[in-house]
Amino acid sequence: MNDVVNSSPKAAHVQAAGVSLTGLRKSYGSNEVLKGINLDVAPGEVVCLIGPSGSGKSTLLRCVNLLEQPNEGTVHVGGFEATHPDVDIDRMRRKVGMVFQQFNLFPHLNALQNCTVAQTKVLKRSQAEADKVAQANLDRVGLGHLADRYPDQLSGGQQQRVAIARALSMDPELMLFDEPTSALDPETVGDVLSVMRNLAKEGMTMLVVTHEMGFAREVADRVVFMDGGVVVEEGSAEQVISAPTQDRTKEFLRRVLDPTHIDLS
Repeated sequence: MNDVVNSSPKAAHVQAAGVSLTGLRKSYGSNEVLKGINLDVAPGEVVCLIGPSGSGKSTLLRCVNLLEQPNEGTVHVGGFEATHPDVDIDRMRRKVGMVFQQFNLFPHLNALQNCTVAQTKVLKRSQAEADKVAQANLDRVGLGHLADRYPDQLSGGQQQRVAIARALSMDPELMLFDEPTSALDPETVGDVLSVMRNLAKEGMTMLVVTHEMGFAREVADRVVFMDGGVVVEEGSAEQVISAPTQDRTKEFLRRVLDPTHIDLS
């Protein structure tokens, strides 16, 4: 894990976009996945969403940039009401970068090209400018020396860092991470988390779905525990992870932090 560039806390100034969710509901048929979520993320804040599988965390994240259309409620991102019927969705999405569990890189393009294609097609940057921005962001995630490598020549952790560099190359004001380390070999998780730590230090607004409790405890300004489509508990990382008040939060953390625990009831 020695090829990640460590930025100082004041290494870069990042424009920040706040997020506000009000009464957010999402159903798939008769299955209501989100049940009236209210959540605010301040500009420059890092919020980690934790909770069991099926609690609605990833669906919430996808509703922020309308990859999933909410059934009810409003979503504000920066100066946009994303759920307004007349919103310019493409313009709003330019403020938002998203990193998924799977890397979704184009296999026929090398790392640099993966980071330039959206710049030239969406932002209409010249190829030279796009190359410059892409190279800078690959350097930023510690992979500048591998810009000419194709995805199948990179490890899973390296591919995920290319995916982060690709998102950053669009100059987002908000980054969404949907369990970005869940598909990685344990040896490569640290490199990805290191990049995310640096983004947090730079002031990037981040909404992160994660099962990495150590990362959440260290980096998050706030932790939100979700279960059954609702917010059960939220507060500082120290409060929610170290001293939760809700029984459901306590039980979840007991299972996560003590993997040897087996419920025989």
